[in-house]
Amino acid sequence: MQSCSLVDRNIQIPPQPGPISPRPERPESARVSQLVAARSSNWLPSYIEHGRNAAFKVHRGQLERQSEVFRDLFSIPQPQDQDLIDGCSWVELHDRPADVFHFLSALYDGLYFKSPRANDFAMVSAVLRLSTKYMVESLRSRCLARLELDWPTTLAGWDNREREALDKNGRYLPRDVCCHPILLMELAIELNIPHLLPAAFYDLSRYGPSKIMAGTTHNAFALDVAASKTPIDASRERPAVLGKDMLIRTFRGREASQRYISDFVARELENRPPSSECATRHEQDNPSRTCLESFYFIMLNILRSVGGIACGRDADPLFTLIQATEMLTRTDFSDGQRQTGLKICHACKLDFATSVVRAREEVWSSLPAWFNLDGDLLP
Repeated sequence: MQSCSLVDRNIQIPPQPGPISPRPERPESARVSQLVAARSSNWLPSYIEHGRNAAFKVHRGQLERQSEVFRDLFSIPQPQDQDLIDGCSWVELHDRPADVFHFLSALYDGLYFKSPRANDFAMVSAVLRLSTKYMVESLRSRCLARLELDWPTTLAGWDNREREALDKNGRYLPRDVCCHPILLMELAIELNIPHLLPAAFYDLSRYGPSKIMAGTTHNAFALDVAASKTPIDASRERPAVLGKDMLIRTFRGREASQRYISDFVARELENRPPSSECATRHEQDNPSRTCLESFYFIMLNILRSVGGIACGRDADPLFTLIQATEMLTRTDFSDGQRQTGLKICHACKLDFATSVVRAREEVWSSLPAWFNLDGDLLP
């Protein structure tokens, strides 16, 4: 873990969980000679934070106003003969320089998101991590609100997130909008944010098993590389993969989601009766024939994975169910001669659509149990 220092006080903030620890003094010239002058736009005359070879000079008052931790820290009396850096006293923070940069930028400039993008995650996670550690509640709340757009706690929020992942041509590109779910899962566990986990586990479970096993990577940040004693190592992407327990939870949830669609077909489509208000129920020769044929057609398409294997989403019951509903109004089916829609009456459409809505709500409410998230947060 790289460290950062605040220059104005000869006090340190060490790694979690303890907030403050003393640092052996060394001459100012020796300390300054180690800095690589990785100075940000927040290099302002009053106060410095630096992380090994990275330094940030900021206003002490800005930190005191925003953070209870820094306010208490700066209230501690300091010796008159403390050493200085660039004419300022300092405090060392044991945080990644890139995290400190994002945190300070948010303190000075605020947090603004023009539109949801996956590359927001590095900044949001950094600010959330340090705003939690240094008790800056305003920034922490904004970061959580941003993450909840990508990893919602409601079905309506999930559906909106999925719509945002479609480009103008209708292609589904979730990784352009949201980070890889494993990155979010690591952050949620680190900072004890369990309400984000069901959506993340569900998102991950939609990958094929080999992709779930392969995981993803953490990108290297230029400031961390510049501040590192081993820049070659720091420039490499770090793997982000699941441990055994997390993999088991993911695969069991994936199996449950696939099993749910099978159960839905058996319960709601196989031998489904027409609505009691079916418009063709009184036909003499074959009552409700066209409606029953339509239900059979929907069942065949679900079994062929309308939103499943053909699209790489065979473990995505929320998507498969909504595709089944959309078949009720589509007009691009072929009867061998022309394009047409399903010949199903309004009452039977409404009856089936109600069943699908109920099923999707059941899927969403089942996610914590499917991924065994009902108990304590994962260690």
